[in-house]
Order: sequence, then C-alpha cells, then structure tokens
Amino acid sequence: MEASAMRESDDSVFVDVEKIPLGGKEHLIRTGRGPVSVIVYGEHDKPALITYPDIALNYVSCFQGLFFCPEASSLLLHNFCVYHISPLGHELGAAAICHDNPVLSVDDLADQILEILNYFGLGTVMCMGALAGAYILTLFAMKYRERVLGLILISPFSGHPSWSEWFGNKVMSHLLHYYGMCNLLKDYLLKRYFSKEVRGDAHVPESDIAQACRRLLNERKSTNVLRYLQAINRRHDLTKRLKKLSCRTLVFVGDHSPFYEEALHMTSKIDKRYCALVEVQACGSMVTEEQPYAMVVPMENFLKAYGLYRPSLFSSSPRSPLSPSCSYPELLYPEKMGLKLKPIRTKLASK
Repeated sequence: MEASAMRESDDSVFVDVEKIPLGGKEHLIRTGRGPVSVIVYGEHDKPALITYPDIALNYVSCFQGLFFCPEASSLLLHNFCVYHISPLGHELGAAAICHDNPVLSVDDLADQILEILNYFGLGTVMCMGALAGAYILTLFAMKYRERVLGLILISPFSGHPSWSEWFGNKVMSHLLHYYGMCNLLKDYLLKRYFSKEVRGDAHVPESDIAQACRRLLNERKSTNVLRYLQAINRRHDLTKRLKKLSCRTLVFVGDHSPFYEEALHMTSKIDKRYCALVEVQACGSMVTEEQPYAMVVPMENFLKAYGLYRPSLFSSSPRSPLSPSCSYPELLYPEKMGLKLKPIRTKLASK
C-alpha cells in the first residue's frame, strides 16, 4: 500500500512518501542532510522509542529478532511508539546515493535525528542503538541531552577505532569500492555481528540467522554502506565526555563480540549511578538477533525505573516476576529479579 504526501513542517524537513510495510508506516523524511527513512510502529500518543542500526543493517536485519521475540515485542510495543531510523541509503529498496553527494560525518547523522524528532513533534525519547548505531545515539544524547530520556545500547563503543577495527574497516572499504557486496565482505560483516556458533565453519553450516542476514545484505548498495562505514571510521572519541552523560544507560554486550572490551571500557566511564551492564554469554555483538530473550527482564526493570512500564500480554510469564517497587540501580541485580539470568551474567558497578 502506498500513498504520497507533501506535508511541510519547516524549511528543511518534509515527508514525500508514506507506505505501509508489515504493519508499520514508512515516512521518507527530507532533512537538511538528505532523505531519511523512518518506520513507525504503534500509537503516536505513547512515549517514543527510536532505534538506529549498525553498518549495512536496517530495522529488519538489526532489530527484527528482538521484535519477533513475543515477550520483548509485547513489552516494547505495549509501552512505546517505535520509530526505526535507517542511516542514509540503508532502508529497504534504497537506491544508490549519488557520488556527488557529500559524505556525512557522525555529527551530521546525529543532527539528522534531531530534525526527525522535530518533524514528528517528539520531545524526550528513549533510544536503542546497536554498535555504530549505539555510537550515533550516544553522540546524539551528548549533543541534545534534553531530548534523551535513556539509552539502551547493544555492544557499543565510544572511542576512536582500535587498530584491529581500523584495519578491518579499511579492508571492508576497499572491498566495497572495488567489488561491492561480495561474499568476502559479507563474511567480514557477519563476523562483526555474530558469534562463531551462529556463523558456522567448515564443519557446521551457517545458522538460519546468519543466512537470513546474508540475504538481506544482498539488498544493500555498496556506495551507501561505504558512506556509513567512512563516517563511523572517522568518528571522534566520546570517552572523556561520558561522565557528563546524565541519562540512564542500559548496556548489553555479547562476550564473543569484537567490541566486548570497548563496551566494558565505555561502561566504566559512565557515571556508575546511571549505568548498568548486562554481559550475554556465548553471544556475538547482535544480542538483539542471537539472544533477544536475554534482554527482556533487564529492559522491564529499566523501564520501571522511569515509570514507563505497563504490564503487557506476557507480564505473568516466568520471565516477568518483577515488583514495580524495585528502584534503580539495584533493580538489575539478579537477586532482585527473582530468577537466575543464565545464559547472561549481569554486572553493575557500585559507587
């Protein structure tokens, strides 16, 4: 289903396309830094949750595992109107970006988010980002702190690229430039996203998750992926500013993630009163895809700290034996949850 609209909100932002994909409405919003696809699910009068994906991904390939998990989907869609933001040229069916268009910086990408919030008339929002998307949302929270209620970050990083990441990004950049979305590039990206168990090897075939992601990567235009990769490879170090990050932050990281150490380092630099870390065992970077069930209980408690949590369809399930009287930050201790968190272990630094 597709309908056109020409609805101005200010001089730089307006919608020229709206359509309905899988129950959500897509808005193609023209910002001062280029058009951005935003998929909206839910009722606009609910609090807003915005998502931002990693390199070469969009809301389908980055967050569908979480939103297909019945408990997580019920929790999030019951409490929020969800706005899935795609980086420039990463939306479903995106055309290749013209070579004449300037490469956006990470600041440009963060500023686009502000324009999007202003278009929808959103005040403060909850943010969920994965890997590079987590960096963009953290930067956004630093630049526009009055607009961010809280951060849910999956395998995040905050500093300059490490030597190994820089080298890997350079290899991927060359592959994108000369060979496009070739199999070798997809192998690099899958290693970035998933644990070895999901990726498989010579003796074990790829899991359904990895195969589905590989098929979705076929749809990405190499020039579009290259631009996001270049922006994130030229990012600046946010580490020294993390102490001033005053919004509550919930961090998930797989212990097989290439960014495991970066996530732990980032968490150690955030004010301990506001940050909780959940390490997910036997998992790569994309906790949302590999082990979405591991995210449900910590997110329930995290939302209760804001008074946003409302019991959902699955609130009586064994994964939700939680008391609304729990207070932050104690709410993320396993003994407060009333259940064991295997296969995850939860860490929360105490001041």
